[in-house]
Amino acid sequence: MKPRLIGQGALRALALVSLLWIGIAADCWAQADNSSAESQVKAAFLYKFLNFVEWPPQSFASGDSPIVIGVVGADRIAEELALVLANRNANGRPVVARRLQRGDSVAGLHMLFIGRAETRANDWLNAAKTQPLLTVSETDDAFAQGSTINFVVVENKVRFDVALRPAEQGNLKISSRLLAVARKVV
Repeated sequence: MKPRLIGQGALRALALVSLLWIGIAADCWAQADNSSAESQVKAAFLYKFLNFVEWPPQSFASGDSPIVIGVVGADRIAEELALVLANRNANGRPVVARRLQRGDSVAGLHMLFIGRAETRANDWLNAAKTQPLLTVSETDDAFAQGSTINFVVVENKVRFDVALRPAEQGNLKISSRLLAVARKVV
């Protein structure tokens, strides 16, 4: 008996069904893991921001001191950030992340990420006001209280707004290239 060969039409139908199944599975995965994907994107943004900000030279102990990112109220983003930062540099410096707890100092930090789970964002922002510290948040309240950059989700995409006054107070220079891709600059 001769083996049956599958015709072109059957192959096309099989390919179409496979693509539809993959598309449906990917959409279900994206919806189920939306929070994880959002954390990954935010962690990548935090790393990328470092290349568009200039800190005053005195904010580093030496020429090879690392850039230190503190994270409070966002364990998942802290985990993703640790993965993003592995063996990476920014502006010729190594980068490290630290999880912060209530009562920790902001001294020695260059960036502070305040997650939505942190109920005392205002305390952190007040401590950062006179420091050369880039503050990044993910709530409108924290942005209104003085965060420099705030993540927003618009049409399922992570975007960000920038407030220049907090950056100026900390003697930080934000590149116009970063400002050009911000959703809004205040």
